[in-house]
Amino acid sequence: MTARILDFETVDLRFPTSRELDGSDATNPAPDYSAAYLVLRTDHPRVPEGHGFTFTIGRGNELVVAAVEVVARRVRGMPVEEITADLGGFARHLAADSQLRWLGPDKGVLHLATAAVVNAVWDLAAKLADRPVWKLLADMAPDRIVDLVDWRYLRDELSPAAALDLLRRAEPGRAERERRVRESGYPAYTTSAGWLGYDDAKLRRRCRDAVAAGWDSVKLKVGADLDDDRRRCRIAREELGPHRRLMIDANQALGVAEAIRWHRGLAEHDVHWFEEPTSPDDVLGHAAIQRAIAPTRVATGEHAHNAVMFKQFLQAEAIGVCQLDACRLAGVNEAVAVLLLAAARGVPVCPHAGGVGLCELVQHLSIFDYVAVSGSMDGRVVEYVDHLHEHFADPVRLRGPRYLPPDAPGYSARILPESLRRFRFPDGPEWAGR
Repeated sequence: MTARILDFETVDLRFPTSRELDGSDATNPAPDYSAAYLVLRTDHPRVPEGHGFTFTIGRGNELVVAAVEVVARRVRGMPVEEITADLGGFARHLAADSQLRWLGPDKGVLHLATAAVVNAVWDLAAKLADRPVWKLLADMAPDRIVDLVDWRYLRDELSPAAALDLLRRAEPGRAERERRVRESGYPAYTTSAGWLGYDDAKLRRRCRDAVAAGWDSVKLKVGADLDDDRRRCRIAREELGPHRRLMIDANQALGVAEAIRWHRGLAEHDVHWFEEPTSPDDVLGHAAIQRAIAPTRVATGEHAHNAVMFKQFLQAEAIGVCQLDACRLAGVNEAVAVLLLAAARGVPVCPHAGGVGLCELVQHLSIFDYVAVSGSMDGRVVEYVDHLHEHFADPVRLRGPRYLPPDAPGYSARILPESLRRFRFPDGPEWAGR
C-alpha cells in the first residue's frame, strides 16, 4: 500500500522572550520569539510524522499559521515516497499555485508559510533515509542537488551547468571534510552577550562569560543611539581583548549615509562586520555602504526574502557575508540555491540563527555547504543564541564555540509535546490570562 500524507496540524507557538529582553535590538525592542509550527501526519509504518516551522517574533504569528494551513492543504493525500524521491519537483509544485503566487510572488507571509511546509517535507525525507538533513544533502549526487533548485530567475548569474561543475569539483573531498567536521565541529559565534536591551553591567558580565566559555567571536546589537553604542562597544572590547572578533548589527535601523557615519563612530573598536546596516531591500544602498566601510564587511540576508535578492546583492558586490535564513527563504531548496550562488562568487555564508529553532536548522545547511558545496570554513561562522534549545527533541550540541553535526534522522525541528502545550498561543498555560 502506498503511504500518504493524511493530514496536518498547525500550532501558534510563542515564547515570552520579551520579559528578559532576550532578542532585543534597534528595530525589535521586545520580541517574543515564535514559530508557526507544522506537523505532517502520514500512514507510513516507520515515519508517521514530519515536523517543520517558520520563525516570527510574536504578533502576527497567527497570520503565518493561517498561511501554513493554506499551503499545507496542497500536500494532503500526496504519496510520501513520491514527494521525497523528487524534492526539487515537490518544491516547484508548491510554488506553481498561481492564485497563491499572485499574493507574492516569493515573498511575504505565504513565502514564510512555504518554508514551514518544505522544511517539514525535508524532515520526512531525512527520516525515511535514516539520516540527518545535512547528511542526506551531502550524500546526493551533484546532478540531484542541482535539480533541487528553481533556476528560472538565476541563470543570468549561475547556470545549472556551472553549478554542476562547482559541485563536481568539490565531490572528491567530501569524505575527508565530513570526517573533519564530525571530529572538530563547525565554527560558531555568539549573539547572546549583546542584546540591545541589556544594561551595561549585564553586557559586561555576558561578554566576560563568553570569553571564559571560549568564544572568539561576539556580536553586539547597535543602531538606536551612537553615543550609547560607542560606550557599549568599548565595554565589549575591554572584555574581549584586542584579538577576538567583534561584529555589530543594526537590524535595518539606519539610512545609507547614517550607517556610514555609524560605522565611522565605531570603527576604532575593530569591527569585523556590520550587519543589516540599512533596509534589507536596498541592494544599491548596501553596495554604497560596503564601498565606504571596507575592509569591514557588510553582512546581510536574514530579511532577504528570496534567492533573487541574494543574486542581486552578489552581482552588485554589496555584501561580504551572506546571511541566509532557513525560514525567511522558502525552505531547504531555496537555501541550496543561495549556497550555490554564494559559492560561485566566493562569498562566505554565515547563516542567521537569532530565533527559536533557527540554530537547529541552519547547522544542517552550513555543514552541507562545507562538505559538498564551498568546501571551506574560511571566514564562515554560524550564529548561536543560548536560549530555547531545551524545547527541542534534538537540540544543537556544541563543543566550545563549535557546532557538532547532528546525528538524529530529520531536520532537528521537532518541538517537545510539553512545550507545544505550554507555549501554545493564546490558550497555553504560559499565555492564558495574560
